[in-house]
Amino acid sequence: MPRDIPVGNNKFLICFDRDYLIRDMYFPHVGQENHSNGNRFRFGILMDGKFSWIDRAWRKHLTYEEDTLVTRVRLSHPDFPLALTCRDTVDFHENIYLREIEVHNLLSEKRTVEVFLCQDFDLYGNSVGDTAAYDPRSGGLVHYKASRYFLVNGSSQTLDRLSQFAVGNKGTGGKEGTFKDAEDGRLSGNPIAQGSVDSVVSLRIDLEAKGSSSAYYWICAGEDWKEVCRLDGLVKHKHPRSLIQRTADYWKLWLKKENPPLDYLPKAVQMLYNRSLLVLRTHLDSQGGIIAGNDSDVVAYNRDTYSYIWPRDAALVANALDLAGYPMAPQRFYEFAARVIEKEGYLLHKYNPDGTLASSWHPWFDGAGPQLPIQEDETALVIWALWQHFVLYRDIEFIKPLYRGLIKRAADFMVSYRDEKSGLPSPSYDLWEERRGVLTYTVGAVFGGLTAASLFCNVLGETDKAELYRKSAAEIRDAASRHLWREELGRFCRMMNNPRKDPAEVDTRCDASLWGLFAFGMYTPDDPRVQATMDALHQKLWIPSSVGGMARYEEDDYYRASRELTGNPWFVSTLWFADYLIRKAAAVEDLQEPEKILEWVAQQALPSGVLAEQIHPLTGEPLSVSPLTWSHGTFVSVAQEYMRRMSLLKGIADERSRDWIGRLFSSTCKAIHGSCRVK
Repeated sequence: MPRDIPVGNNKFLICFDRDYLIRDMYFPHVGQENHSNGNRFRFGILMDGKFSWIDRAWRKHLTYEEDTLVTRVRLSHPDFPLALTCRDTVDFHENIYLREIEVHNLLSEKRTVEVFLCQDFDLYGNSVGDTAAYDPRSGGLVHYKASRYFLVNGSSQTLDRLSQFAVGNKGTGGKEGTFKDAEDGRLSGNPIAQGSVDSVVSLRIDLEAKGSSSAYYWICAGEDWKEVCRLDGLVKHKHPRSLIQRTADYWKLWLKKENPPLDYLPKAVQMLYNRSLLVLRTHLDSQGGIIAGNDSDVVAYNRDTYSYIWPRDAALVANALDLAGYPMAPQRFYEFAARVIEKEGYLLHKYNPDGTLASSWHPWFDGAGPQLPIQEDETALVIWALWQHFVLYRDIEFIKPLYRGLIKRAADFMVSYRDEKSGLPSPSYDLWEERRGVLTYTVGAVFGGLTAASLFCNVLGETDKAELYRKSAAEIRDAASRHLWREELGRFCRMMNNPRKDPAEVDTRCDASLWGLFAFGMYTPDDPRVQATMDALHQKLWIPSSVGGMARYEEDDYYRASRELTGNPWFVSTLWFADYLIRKAAAVEDLQEPEKILEWVAQQALPSGVLAEQIHPLTGEPLSVSPLTWSHGTFVSVAQEYMRRMSLLKGIADERSRDWIGRLFSSTCKAIHGSCRVK
């Protein structure tokens, strides 16, 4: 089930499902320790002796307040004469989750409503050894284990404290959980339980006829009892509404720091551009990790999640944030990459937010001997993205400590990790993590990475190294032209195995990742070979249904929804084709088709603006992880490319566009094209 409305602050992340239930709660690293473990934090209503949990019978509209990370959720039920409007956020500065619950009485007589909220923690991701206890000093409940503490509290305009509470055991001894205690409207008041535990609190709200009143609920996260009590005191002193408002104001200010010419884009695309930046912000960890996705429901597919840092995804998202004018998070990611890169110069499959090595299915042994279990594009794209960052911000003091340990170390590896006879990079795993060989996409990424390293060495005066990296990149491009361009296909192939063999083992399937031919500078978008390849991709991979969009590759079985179609539409695949159309546009009229694709993406987003990894080709429903930072980052990048191209084609007609494009695409950017010709 998609996570429609994530809210967070780089240390404390809350993710809701489509039923408006908290399902994922990460602290103190975004994406690492999920203290709710996918459990449902139930939310219920008692009115006139009738009780209901917020479930599928309730009508829900899950959105955000415009340009903020404060939600606006509307709830109603045909059997309850009331309407609820809720606002959720995580304070931008303190590790406090807050909810305002405004209840509207639809009757012409007074009523009392009681709101019930269940906390179903599994601290550190498991339920062994948890404790939940009532804290008489704060009047709240504290769930804790080791150095993870969560204080739950609330108040209302009727009562400045919790109305009722109870803690108890769950999933043991035949006990479903303390949430069952709420269903008769009376909580036991049990003050402590240990082991596998949950808790429930309630808030009383007295309503005038046709009137409205509010209640407030908050969870403070910390590493000891004293810290969460301090945060609880802050909420009471400042008032929850004040903290929610200051957070809304902060995010509006954060979003307005840049002023790109969004008016070139349709209104729906403008809105999704801003929302994408905010969604990306929720998935950035304070220690530099850029998390791929924090939807724990994907665990059901293979008993693992997307809550990791893939260097490729992170590098592309970092580049999107750089283009959008937000360099601090990319800087932290590049520093993260410098900390985790192997001494030999390569990055491994994926990492946890604390920098430790994450789970992997790439083997170190192929049955005949050792192999590197890497996706080489992940190493290359970090260096490529770092050069783009330097071009934009020219922060030489930031680059200096990364030059030897990250840039040259990775470039030296890319130079050495090549097949001597063909000149191509040695085999590695593809970006989809399914096959091993010499991927055309990876070849393009390595070209971009080595070119970037050469340019770094040039500007820093190390000309010998610059020439080595430039020459290696040129040889790789020449090898791609010899081996990966296939006359018999009239286009580039997806992959080769054993390029020395005659005939070589060629994977001829169309794959959207062939976008990498031009994306990192190996060829230009108007190269006839690139055009032939992209035309073939569009013909083979565009989904012929009312939904549309482009699949990853032919006969893609990952979450495949229809055997009659070649696969499901992916947002990144579809946006890559739009990027191609934008880059080769020669007139304003040429931007009409990619503009329609950007509008298509906006139409397929959830009402909140969240983008999944892929969607059902017949219904448009989100599939796999939602949100996916790769989807949002690609949308931001392609929207930026559209605005840049429109500005150029219009002759940079106004001062605002001129200032923006002058910063974004200085003449230094041109250095990457044509710099790798063999002398």
